Amino acid sequence: MFVPPLKITFLGTGTSSGVPMIACDCEVCESIDEKDKRLRSSILVESDNTSIVIDTTPDFRTQMLRAQVKKLDAVLFTHPHKDHIAGLDDIKAFNYFHQQPMDVYANELTQNALKTEFHYAFTAQRYPGIPEINLHNIPDSTFLIGDIPVMPIWVWHLKMPVLGFRFGNFTYITDANRIEPSEMQKIEGSKIMVLNALRKAKHLSHYTLQEAIDVVDALKVPDAYFTHISHQLGKHAAINAELPIGKQLAFDGLVINC
Repeated sequence: MFVPPLKITFLGTGTSSGVPMIACDCEVCESIDEKDKRLRSSILVESDNTSIVIDTTPDFRTQMLRAQVKKLDAVLFTHPHKDHIAGLDDIKAFNYFHQQPMDVYANELTQNALKTEFHYAFTAQRYPGIPEINLHNIPDSTFLIGDIPVMPIWVWHLKMPVLGFRFGNFTYITDANRIEPSEMQKIEGSKIMVLNALRKAKHLSHYTLQEAIDVVDALKVPDAYFTHISHQLGKHAAINAELPIGKQLAFDGLVINC
């Protein structure tokens, strides 16, 4: 399937608490390096004709303003945790300026969470100013949003199924600590991969930095960027200097063309 040239913008690269973390005085949270300031994890995927956001974080409004996003065609959700869905209400600005509902794609688990958290957007009795949403199921096979083909990839966040996505040669996965062999096959051949790497110490439901490196190496993906980063990982510059060639930490505002 033809994939148009894509521009990927990292809207946020932090874990659920963001960096700096509230009330923390560690060296990362007090760093003056802008690359150590991380909003919650999300990306913007754009072709010349179509714009897609993956996850509406609690920082969604700030992220849209900071990236100067004037047009958004769809939202793709990875899973229902609050740091990935909390900003959905702010799609109402796009409703207002585009004069149409927002296409939102999610699995059943996430759809149920959206209907609970944003119940007012799904009621029969509607009032002005609430988000207008066209809710779509994410199929098991590749589907199109505008002119962008989207391949769903199922991963595990401890016991929760989470969706990653492949767009041509680019694969994005967050909040994972296990990928089944059948889903790994879907990633093979990617030229760029984004994967969560929370910290160096073992975690119950996220890849560590070394585990993320091992996944990328096993898949032989030439270029990798790590995201969903905690203040516990360390300063951006110091950790980046330790990484092997072809691997680096993503940072807010990073743009990749693929």
